[in-house]
Amino acid sequence: MAQSITMPKLGLTMTEGTISKWNKAEGDAVAVGEVLFVVSTDKLTYEYQSEVSGVLLKIEVPENCSIAVGGEVALVGEAGEVVSSRSAPPRASDGREAPVAPAAVSSAASSAGKKKVVIIGGGPGGYVCAIRLAQLGADVTLVERERVGGTCLNVGCIPTKALVKSAELYGEMKHGADFGVLCSGLRVDWAAVQNRKNAVVEQLVDGVSGLLTANKVAVVSGEAHFLSSSAVEVSGRTIQADAFVIAAGSAPVIPAIPGIESEGIVTSTEALSFAKLPEKLLIVGGGVIGMEFACLYATLGVDVTVVEMMPAILPPADEEMGVIVRKRMEALGVKIHTSCKVTGFDSISSGVMTHVLDSLGRELQFSSDKVLLSIGRRADTAALNLDAAGVKAERGRIVVNKRMETSVRNIYAIGDCCSPIMLAHVASAEGEVAAENIMGAARDMDYKTVPSCVYTLPEMAWVGMTEKAAVETGRKIKVGRFPLIGNGKSLIMNETDGMVKIVADEKYGEILGVHIVGPHATDLIVEGALALRLEATADEIISTVHAHPTVGEALTEAALDLQSRAIHLPPQV
Repeated sequence: MAQSITMPKLGLTMTEGTISKWNKAEGDAVAVGEVLFVVSTDKLTYEYQSEVSGVLLKIEVPENCSIAVGGEVALVGEAGEVVSSRSAPPRASDGREAPVAPAAVSSAASSAGKKKVVIIGGGPGGYVCAIRLAQLGADVTLVERERVGGTCLNVGCIPTKALVKSAELYGEMKHGADFGVLCSGLRVDWAAVQNRKNAVVEQLVDGVSGLLTANKVAVVSGEAHFLSSSAVEVSGRTIQADAFVIAAGSAPVIPAIPGIESEGIVTSTEALSFAKLPEKLLIVGGGVIGMEFACLYATLGVDVTVVEMMPAILPPADEEMGVIVRKRMEALGVKIHTSCKVTGFDSISSGVMTHVLDSLGRELQFSSDKVLLSIGRRADTAALNLDAAGVKAERGRIVVNKRMETSVRNIYAIGDCCSPIMLAHVASAEGEVAAENIMGAARDMDYKTVPSCVYTLPEMAWVGMTEKAAVETGRKIKVGRFPLIGNGKSLIMNETDGMVKIVADEKYGEILGVHIVGPHATDLIVEGALALRLEATADEIISTVHAHPTVGEALTEAALDLQSRAIHLPPQV
């Protein structure tokens, strides 16, 4: 006999709940402990785990509809069993009786007259775009094949930085004697580190889900592909809309190197969740992701080697600042080989043997437990069936204009699948631009003030032009520098291996670029971004009083150095 699944009471004041997401469809097998659906209220988001096994015979409450506590949500029983509804019908967001979920749906049938927009991908571009569209009055459906938050929240920015924080604390405690704090028996509990990382991720993902629910964004699980320029198919359902936003994200590049399928070769996703700390780790690629992992694992005691094809690590960064980071990484024990090419991999008893050709043509070999591939990411658009919609793409990357419009009038794209800068905060900004243009604005995306951040120890961040790029424009420039050895707060923190560097136009004094290596560099860089947005000069930074003692004072000193009058540097001869 079929068993009734009812709306749980999740708090003393809860009287009803909204089904924000179904993880199963009618006809699917259900096992005890599986997440059957997600309940949302004005206070929380809750994953309901099934207490029975069987087949999901009937869904009584469609997604984005509400029912009273104790009301029947679904029926689970044996395959082929005939069932009928037993409770009061659910209500849609407007209070009317909700329809049974159809095979083909509009993006929100209850919002007549609103512009209907479907967003493909729930990462930092997609979910921000969805919320902004909802704020502007659109009827929004977000399609996500995995979990909202995308790569960034689930297997990218957030979990990486959670691990970096654990490594940073461990590194500080190892040097506790420098501060008069003595530790004995210090060790890394890797399982606990992983648990904390996972808890941070879950809290943020739940928070995003709650925000989408609060903004009445319908979330549909599944992979979308276009049927035409006005419809997509998701898990057998056809969803029509007035406009679409493609926020499909990216995937790691897997190079065609002999032996690439060897066991022990991983991407950044797997490197976040090693079952145990490896003894040796080889990283292919000395860019941002590679150097963050190198720093993280080296700080935790792993023997790390980095192989980079370019002459320097962190190629987009200012060369002078990159040298500072390299020296700090080498002081941690990271072995860095630049101008080297990986030619192959072999499986060995202890893990992987990596074959490398250096700039002199010599063959080098490195054995390691694991190999992390970190040579870049590519647009993840193969499953979208873009041709059916007429959307133009070049080598998988969607072509857009400054308004985030694709080659098809009502279809937009944002984030890694199209952007010239593959960063989460860029995707979010592009999402807002696309949302506002869909709703009638005429706004261009401006990349001038986009900061780049590297979460090594110390951190590194920059915005605007490097010194080399500024020189290549043909203009005359000035450069101001202030080493953190002269900064009181940096000395207090025992973090003096860094510098603030400002590149400015010589004639007008306009700030062209700001570069920081040091503690909290990724937080401080927002001042540089604002300076570029306001077309500020050195005088405007100098005349802004900076608190003492802070690392931020170094920005004032670097600006003063542009005028050869830094207070806390010896006079220039």
